[in-house]
Amino acid sequence: MEMMKAIGIRRHLPTDHPSCFVEVETPRPVAEGRDLLIEVKAVSVNPVDYKMRGRVAPTDGAPHILGYDAAGIVSRIGPEVTMFRPGDKVFYAGSIKRPGTNSQFHLVDERIVGPMPKSLDFATAAALPLTTLTAWEALFDRLDIDRTGKHDGRVLLIIGGAGGVGSMAIQLAKKLARLCVIATASRPQSADWCRKLGADHIVDHSKDLTAQLKDIAQPVPDYILCLSDTATYFPVMSSLIAPQGRICAVVSATKPLDLQPLMDKSASFHWEYMFTRSAHQTPDMIEQHRLLRETSVLIDKGVLTPTDTEILRPINAANLAHAHGKLEAGRTIGKIVLADW
Repeated sequence: MEMMKAIGIRRHLPTDHPSCFVEVETPRPVAEGRDLLIEVKAVSVNPVDYKMRGRVAPTDGAPHILGYDAAGIVSRIGPEVTMFRPGDKVFYAGSIKRPGTNSQFHLVDERIVGPMPKSLDFATAAALPLTTLTAWEALFDRLDIDRTGKHDGRVLLIIGGAGGVGSMAIQLAKKLARLCVIATASRPQSADWCRKLGADHIVDHSKDLTAQLKDIAQPVPDYILCLSDTATYFPVMSSLIAPQGRICAVVSATKPLDLQPLMDKSASFHWEYMFTRSAHQTPDMIEQHRLLRETSVLIDKGVLTPTDTEILRPINAANLAHAHGKLEAGRTIGKIVLADW
């Protein structure tokens, strides 16, 4: 039996606990069906990683392996694979229903995998999949924004612009859809990051958003993408959104949302959950392969910019705990990546 290194958790512990993550040897999985066996070269962390860490039930058996974003090399393929071959460099965001990417080898369905951008190394590529897919689906599927520029000049407010998803949403909305992009940021460093990525205006989400949008003469956004506490921001989003506008959120609500204020505006509210297609094996699951393939082209053409801001080496328990701790603090800009075993 072939073995591999993996990093997992046995119970939820704070990131400063020496056993927050544990390093283990575990059997290397076998590719079946449409699966690719990936030799993982780099991973990145997202808020979903630490949220899932908090939900793991204690175990004395094999540890739970977390992680979703990865870049690596196809090692072996299942008998039904048609789009990839061993040796291909790929990147992807994985599935919430399967063991995670924090392992030397990882199984993933080819329909949610894309060819890695030729211009990037593994570490930089690993920062992109989950946040790009989330931003792309939120803007172009849920909010129904035209990505070829037919909605040129319409106004998008992004609440939480400097994080991983916001970093990609700013670029997609500006470079492809040609919207007027307003991003929120509460620190000079995060505001500068949003401007660098293409935001037209910056407002502070810790202050009165209504007054700030009036000050920049953009009081009624056509679209709102909420990447922060949905329940906290929903009342102001309901007040701000334009008649027949659209709101999309990616963070689960901590209490029920009152949709009634949207009625007289005929405004709509949408959820975006990047794992929906893979978790439910939807008929259009292959769309994530297509989106990642198009992302690679846009990266290689220089239309989109990578969003990694910190690379930790090697991939081990200590660095993974450090990355989770920084994310939990809620003040990261862009993406944190771990590379090399």
